[in-house]
Amino acid sequence: MEATIDYSATARRSHGRGAVWTGRIITGIVVLFMLFDSITKILKVDAVVKASAQLGYSANTIMAVGIILFACLVVYLYPRTAILGAVLLTGYLGGAVEANLRVGTPLFSNILFPVYFGILVWAGLYLRNSRVREFLSFRKAE
Repeated sequence: MEATIDYSATARRSHGRGAVWTGRIITGIVVLFMLFDSITKILKVDAVVKASAQLGYSANTIMAVGIILFACLVVYLYPRTAILGAVLLTGYLGGAVEANLRVGTPLFSNILFPVYFGILVWAGLYLRNSRVREFLSFRKAE
């Protein structure tokens, strides 16, 4: 018979409630920002379409990009698939870095912004998910 593990209880015991709540807050901020971004792309808001055109994307592709981002967020928010969601969001944000590099955007304006969000995606997950902490542990196994 397989034993079930309550990862949320394990996370609270091994890392503290404050860290878990900090992770949830970081995750919430990231998700709210990316949810706004995905919705504006799905609705094809004029400013978003113009900004995307400057990056070389046609108005026809904007909605698809918004739907992909929204799907990645759903996968990230579901606890059982959160790690896969973080990987997908990292790939999405890497594409944003590439798009800005390709058109010659200055480094410190738009290029590093997706990098910072990628760090926040993983920081939030690290603080709220014991499996990620175990995998990325810097301590020796006991």
